[in-house]
Amino acid sequence: MTNALSIHYADALADAVFAPDSDLAPEQAVQQLRKAVQLLDISPDLHRVLQSPAVSRSKKIALVGKLIEEDGLDRLIRNFLMVIVEHRRVKDLRHILESFEEAIDIRLGLARVEITSATDLTGEQKQAVEEALVEATGKRVRPLYRINGAIIGGIVARFGSKEYDGSLLGRLEALRQQLSPVS
Repeated sequence: MTNALSIHYADALADAVFAPDSDLAPEQAVQQLRKAVQLLDISPDLHRVLQSPAVSRSKKIALVGKLIEEDGLDRLIRNFLMVIVEHRRVKDLRHILESFEEAIDIRLGLARVEITSATDLTGEQKQAVEEALVEATGKRVRPLYRINGAIIGGIVARFGSKEYDGSLLGRLEALRQQLSPVS
């Protein structure tokens, strides 16, 4: 769950990425921030050090600087991570990443759609689902695929407050309600 502070940091980074003088593409920024989060998540000990008040900010910044300098991250992402460390927000980094991804999608005009299927979909099936959702919503979509065997078959697509239920479980439930005696 994201909080207002995570959204604030994410929006500030998105503003910097979309600034006229930025040479970092939005998709690259998302990938690089994901990479940085994964790098910092490598070790619980690293997280403890970065969150410890006993370790000075300068040592934390130096440690993070050494970890990320070899990964070829853009200056903008490196500087952002240093701000996060300096302001003691490392514990919020995963939420900031989620909020940043959402902010980028909004600015690019993409609707985030959670697509749940009983099994992994093939590339052709994913393309067909995405094309149908573009047609149904009138928007470009950013699909987030999930697998849940409980739906038995078909798919469930959710975006915003809308849900398209094309699952076998959904159809069986609708049939059960139709056949239930009215009390």
